[in-house]
Amino acid sequence: MASEYDFIIVGSGPAGSAIAYRLGQSPKKPKVLLLEAGGPNDDRNLRVDGQRWLTFMNKDLNWGYQTVPQKDAADRPLDYSRGKGLGGSSAINFGVFTIGAEGDYEEWARVVGDEAFSWKQMQSRMKKLETFHRELPAGINASKYAAPRAEDHGSSGPLHVGYANEWESNLLPVIDVFEQAGYPLNLDHNSGNPIGMSVLVSSAHNGVRSTARDLLLQLPDNVVVKTNSTVRRLILDGTKVIGVETSTGARHLACKEVILSAGSLDNPRILMHSGIGPADQLTKHSIPIVLPAPAIGQNLRDHAFTPLVYKRTPASGSGRAQFYGTKNQPVMDAALEQWKRDGTGPWAKYACELAMGYFKLPGLVASPEFRALPAAEQAYLNRPTVPHYEIITHFPIHWFLPGFKDEDLDYAAFLVFLYNAQARGSVTLQSGDPEVPLRYDPAFLSTEFDRRMAVEALRDVLRFTQVPAWAKDTVGVIAAPPADATDEELLGYWAQTISSSWHMTGTVKMGAEGDGEAAVDVDFRLRGVEGVRVADMSVVPVLASGHTQAVAYVTGWTCADKIIKEYGLE
Repeated sequence: MASEYDFIIVGSGPAGSAIAYRLGQSPKKPKVLLLEAGGPNDDRNLRVDGQRWLTFMNKDLNWGYQTVPQKDAADRPLDYSRGKGLGGSSAINFGVFTIGAEGDYEEWARVVGDEAFSWKQMQSRMKKLETFHRELPAGINASKYAAPRAEDHGSSGPLHVGYANEWESNLLPVIDVFEQAGYPLNLDHNSGNPIGMSVLVSSAHNGVRSTARDLLLQLPDNVVVKTNSTVRRLILDGTKVIGVETSTGARHLACKEVILSAGSLDNPRILMHSGIGPADQLTKHSIPIVLPAPAIGQNLRDHAFTPLVYKRTPASGSGRAQFYGTKNQPVMDAALEQWKRDGTGPWAKYACELAMGYFKLPGLVASPEFRALPAAEQAYLNRPTVPHYEIITHFPIHWFLPGFKDEDLDYAAFLVFLYNAQARGSVTLQSGDPEVPLRYDPAFLSTEFDRRMAVEALRDVLRFTQVPAWAKDTVGVIAAPPADATDEELLGYWAQTISSSWHMTGTVKMGAEGDGEAAVDVDFRLRGVEGVRVADMSVVPVLASGHTQAVAYVTGWTCADKIIKEYGLE
């Protein structure tokens, strides 16, 4: 017998958990079911802040998706990890908590014609979500490095974010060299203006990683959470969605609505196997067509990055060579026991606090590739708060490069992120079996603008590596192109080393009435079908200027606000 609820939410990542949290809090107490394909993910040992870079390698927590071979990236298939279990991808991401640029949200509101997505309104929701911990380690000059304004942050939300309790000794000296080289500093990258070099705000507190599961810890009894429940398809009565069916054959009915929050890669899977999607794909795989919806699975966008790694003098490091490495396993084991006791020690220090910078590229704006963009896109990229690329320092690259040697642990690693890529990829059916993943093609580096931006961003960071105050401590190159590389050589380096940032966006895009590329309206309703909304990164019509978990949280919160208002749940 099928169970019945007012609302069914599919997916417990940041968006789905935010919706469940908000609906659960509403005074009218609707009956809500949250379905998660993975397990409960309740092991505290998976929350070690300094090991957040490794969690995605846990096969029990990761769908293990890959892209198709990327034509402009040396025909390499790339890792396309997605989280599995309560918390979704927030349980396996790198913990970078960035809200993005004011200009991103203003563009979102402009594109869809709804001020609900404007910066002030979205920031207001974000403040309700977070408890921001502004405390810094003793002796840090807050006025120079990290001075967030109270009015830009929340103090009583369910998600704990902030700065690490202990910073590596060379973090601030690296930031100082960036400042000396002419890169501006930024006291808070989550103020709405990320431009400049900042100290990272991460989704962690007191050495413990925060995930979307934290929003589910004290749910009222009107919200039911079921794990190990993979949704295969929607249940429809004509063109009205009345529930969902799981891979075990269980049926759950919704007397009001189903909300899909399974992400940019899996929302299209559920919709297509329900007969909603591009007609040619459905027909090819013998899926009866309920609604021809050509926009489903199109418009895939993502950020990508490439690493630069240099061997450095021991004196310029922060002691990581005495902590990491095969010979130091007893040291790491003892540190883990310390973390288990009180959340302190090296596992709450190394790779827990980073520097991150967002910058504009004057050469990019002057390029013919930029001038060939549509006027609206040029205007968006010229908004004062919208960066062209990102750089992250203190990334623990030794876990990722094959054959990394202990003697190279005195290193510096930069990640260079490609922003505002114009490529539009797709997710498409490759089987009529709903258990088979879709085909993922982000089409990295496939446009002239993206290739120009990749070259300009990489060249700008290579310029920094030649600054005397930095270069004096570099004793070798582990992975980087030469500083005087040609454009072709820089593109070749990108092709051989590019990785997804796992910021998949836009495959069930939101848009204004009449936008043929949009699958959902401004209230998150799927066009052409009753009783279903989509709310997560798959609907976001801009590629936000940052790491996208915060955007996913506030997207879910916004959808919940609209549902609460529409149904009078206050």
